[in-house]
Amino acid sequence: MFEKILVANRGEIAVRIIRACKELNIRSVAVYSEADANSMHAQMADEAICIGGAASSESYLRIDRIIGAAEITDVDAIHPGYGFLSENAHFADVCESCNIRFIGPKSAAMNALEDKALSRELARKAGVPIPPGSKDVVGTEQEALKIAKNIGYPVMIKAVAGGGGKGMRTAHNDISLVKGYHTARNEAEKAFGNSGVYIEKFIENPRHIEFQILGDTKGNIIHLGERDCSIQRRNQKLIEETPSPLLEKHKKLRAQMGKAAIRIAQQAEYSNAGTVEFIVDDKGNFYFLEVNKRIQVEHPITEEVTGFDLIKQQILVAMGEPIKLSQSDIKIKGHAIECRINAEDPWNDFRPSPGKIEMYYAPGGRGVRLDSHAYAGYTIPSHYDSMIAKLITYGTNRRDAMDKMNRALDEYIITGIKTTIPFEKAVLHDPEFCRGAYSTNFVEELLGGGRRELIQEKA
Repeated sequence: MFEKILVANRGEIAVRIIRACKELNIRSVAVYSEADANSMHAQMADEAICIGGAASSESYLRIDRIIGAAEITDVDAIHPGYGFLSENAHFADVCESCNIRFIGPKSAAMNALEDKALSRELARKAGVPIPPGSKDVVGTEQEALKIAKNIGYPVMIKAVAGGGGKGMRTAHNDISLVKGYHTARNEAEKAFGNSGVYIEKFIENPRHIEFQILGDTKGNIIHLGERDCSIQRRNQKLIEETPSPLLEKHKKLRAQMGKAAIRIAQQAEYSNAGTVEFIVDDKGNFYFLEVNKRIQVEHPITEEVTGFDLIKQQILVAMGEPIKLSQSDIKIKGHAIECRINAEDPWNDFRPSPGKIEMYYAPGGRGVRLDSHAYAGYTIPSHYDSMIAKLITYGTNRRDAMDKMNRALDEYIITGIKTTIPFEKAVLHDPEFCRGAYSTNFVEELLGGGRRELIQEKA
């Protein structure tokens, strides 16, 4: 049993992990930057240590300072949350070399899946469909043009490292390919320290569906159902739900995708929590995208429909505990939806809106869950991701979950900054979303074609 865990993250996920530790009677240590001195996670933990300046490169990405804090406080393990160092195999190795357990997959599995181009090859070996594309990193502009010509436009240029929509560009012709190739490389270098990109066929009007996996150190791997993450802007998710409305209509496809997710995890000898991401085209064909080697932002909706506490499961697996359930034991009950509440102006191209929260009223009631680190008087720093909360509702069916979300969004009051709440209200009332008939182009279409003013007025 771990006695003390250091949380190498900030914001709502740090708060979420600290709460799980408290319920397991494990002491927690928070690390924080100078900009986060008044953050909720630093106040909630049993101990807190400042590890540097406001920029993440001076604090949350500094392995030496995090390990130093861990050694000073004599922790048994480190939970990296998501983002920052959560998928850094070197960090996992450093933890283990210092006799500190890394709560996540082993570095060997992380290395096998870190490069998205290599993970495509791993999926192919596992017998899982992948979109046509380059086999390795595309090193030159000329090579990019040749590959695009072979597979046909449109194509997607994607960073081999990282995620969150960074280092990704769509190209419909040679001109946009050349521009997108260089832009994606530069963005990937700045975001991940790795400028490598690969190219794959762009699937038009797809659904983005992911499967939550969980593996232990004994070789047991299960999945806990899917999440539909198709409501996104610039490849960054805004609203997620489970079960997927699409797979509710095509349950054979759900079974096929679930088995494919497990095969990929087995091929990588994966342990702990992770997510296998797929896209599904309008003909019902699915293709492997990538594996996220960490807990996901949207994990709460899986917890709501399965009854699993995924953070606790992560900790137990890291302690060497086996998964005590088989795949047949996993039952999905009801429906859950998550809205990411970002400090952004949705009517101004989702520009970040950092600043001081003046009034803060959180929604509640039956079937409503709020994971957040925000409060009245809190100043949102400009140095980090703009997400300040995750609003989750659970219902006996999709309509029930949507009704609760509509009510909760109406109750949620945040003043002093702009948020995505009014836009998410508009999405929840859109007829296509209500029918579950949407794709990853939904947000772009909702804001285009003269509809912006109409939905803004309704919101």
